[in-house]
Amino acid sequence: MEISLRERLLRLSTTNISDAMDSLGINGTTCGIVPIHPGCKKIAGEAVTLRLIPQGLTPSGTHLGIRAIESAGPGDVIVVDNAGRPGLSCWGGILATGASLKGVSGVVIDGACRDVDDYMELGFSVYARSTVVATARGRVMEENTNIPISFGGVQVCPGDVVLADHSGVVVIPSSRLGQVLALAEALFQKEEAMCADLRAGMSSLEVDRKYHYESMLKS
Repeated sequence: MEISLRERLLRLSTTNISDAMDSLGINGTTCGIVPIHPGCKKIAGEAVTLRLIPQGLTPSGTHLGIRAIESAGPGDVIVVDNAGRPGLSCWGGILATGASLKGVSGVVIDGACRDVDDYMELGFSVYARSTVVATARGRVMEENTNIPISFGGVQVCPGDVVLADHSGVVVIPSSRLGQVLALAEALFQKEEAMCADLRAGMSSLEVDRKYHYESMLKS
């Protein structure tokens, strides 16, 4: 991703992006995937996708996540489809170390992770549904990497754009990035103007009437 695009994204919030996608009729807003430790930084980058399945009789050739890390470039975000399983870890300290050394921005997980202290020491951002101490070994395995996945009710394809902050995670289809970004920036500017008017002494009712806040996404 171009540095200028990442900088524009990081000036916005996931809620700005969510509002813009709602206005455009794009499904890209997840629910329940949150920062795992207080030091999680806001992250923005292109998706490297990873789909996991329960372990069975067919063995895995490599530990899950290794191929995703190897294929990732600086600034990318690894997106893990673990089907929301709350009791099955699919990311830990060794993987976080490898990803951090590759310059990966962070990982977002539809499921659970472990080794949170390691993430904090690394300064590595991990967003997930929950934490669990049990290993992934013998429980889940990698099905495939860099294929379309389901993530928190949203389709994610390799190269789609992920933004994550303390409100949650949004995914922007790569083909709609310019349109979504432009509208999100316009909505952000309007909300900034509303807050400025409130600080200047205008009442909440006056601000609401001035900016038509309830119907703002339709304008």
